[in-house]
Amino acid sequence: MTSTLPVPDSQGHDPRTGSDGTAARHPGREDLWHPALFYRSPEEYLATAVPFLAEALTAGHPAAVAAPRKSLTLLRDALAADPALDPDAVTWVDMTAAGRNPGRIIPGVLRAFADRHPHAPVRIIGEPIWAGRSRVEYPACVQHEALINAAFTGRPVAILCPYDAAALDDRVLADAAVTHPVLVDGDVTTVSDRYDLGLGVAAGNRPLPDPAGPVVELAIDDSTLMRARTTVIEQAVEAGLTRERALDAELAVNELTCNTVIHGGGRGILRIWTTGEHFVCQVDDGGHITDPLAGRRPVPPHVPGGRGLLLVNQLADLVRIHTGPGATTIRVHFDRPPRPRDGI
Repeated sequence: MTSTLPVPDSQGHDPRTGSDGTAARHPGREDLWHPALFYRSPEEYLATAVPFLAEALTAGHPAAVAAPRKSLTLLRDALAADPALDPDAVTWVDMTAAGRNPGRIIPGVLRAFADRHPHAPVRIIGEPIWAGRSRVEYPACVQHEALINAAFTGRPVAILCPYDAAALDDRVLADAAVTHPVLVDGDVTTVSDRYDLGLGVAAGNRPLPDPAGPVVELAIDDSTLMRARTTVIEQAVEAGLTRERALDAELAVNELTCNTVIHGGGRGILRIWTTGEHFVCQVDDGGHITDPLAGRRPVPPHVPGGRGLLLVNQLADLVRIHTGPGATTIRVHFDRPPRPRDGI
């Protein structure tokens, strides 16, 4: 069975939502529409996702899918099976690569696509949370989903976010109700009575757990910036990163430490350690990041500055931030190469 999605008004509410929780279809919209889709089988996924894309393709509107490879294959095959639909008219993005760090999905995937079509109604399927996401990554994923609502306010963009309800924990589905104004479950679409932008953003702004294992620590001020760079490269190479990724880590930390000196009170602490999977660098200072979209908003070419945290998000495999008045912690993770297995 295929389902046709109702489109709520500019506040995320459909005034024609019935007492049974269903909602009638709205013919069009001028603002962001950001529903979560709960599916439990490939058939349920396709029943909503295919019509969502087909309506855009039939109207000649831009459409993109950013999802894990399994979902990309499923959707592309379904579109190819319909002679009226051209899967090559859709932009396909492997979310496990482009969205490895949730902090780069908005600028590098969603805004990158939508900004190429500034005057057209844009439809995107974005699946940033899947069963393979780690506990370390998950709070950043929740915050990302919440920030979509702020990043696209006032733009004619529809972003459908599928959630595999058969594989994900109930807590994940509950968080989706907080970060999405609209919920689609089978043939029923409802306004989420738990939607709370502030709560969703706050989910990713919590104190970070203490490092596990030995930590290399360096005081940061304007006299130790170069030493910080060389220390990061040395520790990254020792942790097994390639030379290229070690230089990426150096560049990311240099951006953070320079921001500490310029914007974070002039002094801070750099901490470096490794886990089984990650090379981790953390910078603590006395600054306060008041803009929750900092590092996620593309900067126009003619505007000087404002790209430091954006660059950090592009370089790192994960960025976690805890910020408040007088104190900010930014922790960047770089994946360590898999260790070779012993064998014969």
